[in-house]
Amino acid sequence: MIEVEKFCLENGLRVVVHNDNSTPIVSFNLLYDVGSRDEDPERTGFAHLFEHLMFGGSVNIPKFDEPLERTGGENNAFTNNDFTNYYITIPKENLETAFWLESDRMLNLAFSKKSLAVQKNVVVEEFNQRYLNKSYGDVWHLLRPLAYKVHPYKWPTIGVEPRHIKNATLTDVKDFFYKHYAPNNAILTITGPVTTVEILEYSKKWFGEIERRPVPKRQIPKEPRQTEPRILEIERDVPFDSIFKVYHMSNRKHADFHATDLISDILSNGKSSRLYNKLVQEQNIFSEINAYITGDIDEGLFVITGRLYEKTSFQLAESTINEELDQIKNKSLGDYELEKVKNQFESNYKFGEVNPLEKAMNLAFHELLGNAENINHEVEKYRKVTQEKVKEVASNLFSDENCSTLFYKAKK
Repeated sequence: MIEVEKFCLENGLRVVVHNDNSTPIVSFNLLYDVGSRDEDPERTGFAHLFEHLMFGGSVNIPKFDEPLERTGGENNAFTNNDFTNYYITIPKENLETAFWLESDRMLNLAFSKKSLAVQKNVVVEEFNQRYLNKSYGDVWHLLRPLAYKVHPYKWPTIGVEPRHIKNATLTDVKDFFYKHYAPNNAILTITGPVTTVEILEYSKKWFGEIERRPVPKRQIPKEPRQTEPRILEIERDVPFDSIFKVYHMSNRKHADFHATDLISDILSNGKSSRLYNKLVQEQNIFSEINAYITGDIDEGLFVITGRLYEKTSFQLAESTINEELDQIKNKSLGDYELEKVKNQFESNYKFGEVNPLEKAMNLAFHELLGNAENINHEVEKYRKVTQEKVKEVASNLFSDENCSTLFYKAKK
């Protein structure tokens, strides 16, 4: 049981505290409720751009990393479709340094044309290296707009194209910052040898005087139900043919979410999983195959990816995948198979709770979903999934009209 205490400052900053005396290190996690789904379709990649800009210095601290390194701290960040997360690990005696650094850049970034130009170049270079000039790097630039027609999940976190970042002006980024990087749009979680009293004192001292900002109400169009199969075939200079199949699934809060996640494990978690055992080891149709869920807050995707052997046709690859999905839909699981994936989830989840930083991140995410204390009920929700529920969810999930397929052909 992870015990937490929570409070909210007058400016709207939510703070979650978990006392953990097993470590001398404090994990300081600041989650902003802004991701790529909050972007203008003509100005994509901004949430990710800010992940870089936030390390470019603030009004009173020109170099973010230097004071942190001097006090034995480390930091990093990540951006996804739904939120942006900044985290610091630091010795307990230097914790106030983290409050000082994060509050100053929430207060006001040091916006300058030079800093923006530098970070724009960094992001565009990352775009080119990781997505445009890398084998299979454009997969999600192809899959997302194939699967989504109206929801902003139709573009990846990096953005639609480099032009959107290249054309970003100082006014554009300032507007984005003041709309989203606000105390009333953030969740701070602290785990480590701390008390709520001292965290409340630090929070008021460093964040308390930052004013609330007018965060726009999120108005995201709901993706219509897909009613027919979608297929895209492309050819690239890559070593092997690959197949990518995606199915629309429930949102993160839906009752079907946990069963859907377990189905991905049944299919593809380890060498004894169904897809690997049947299609890689026994039939030698794929050299590798995986199934996973995107886990998005809004309705996400169930993803199956396979790398084909040279002798394998796309027709054979797709038909054998469909056969395995039909098995999940039409035949009951054995008790052992379902129990195995539940045990695997519980083991991984409990292991993650040992890591103070991972615990801080998970607490912030659950608070974003509605309540940090729900972190204690995740294993129970997976444990409650029945064989009947798996069949029901699989039957709704794995239909041809709910599937978008990308045939990624290697040039011969």
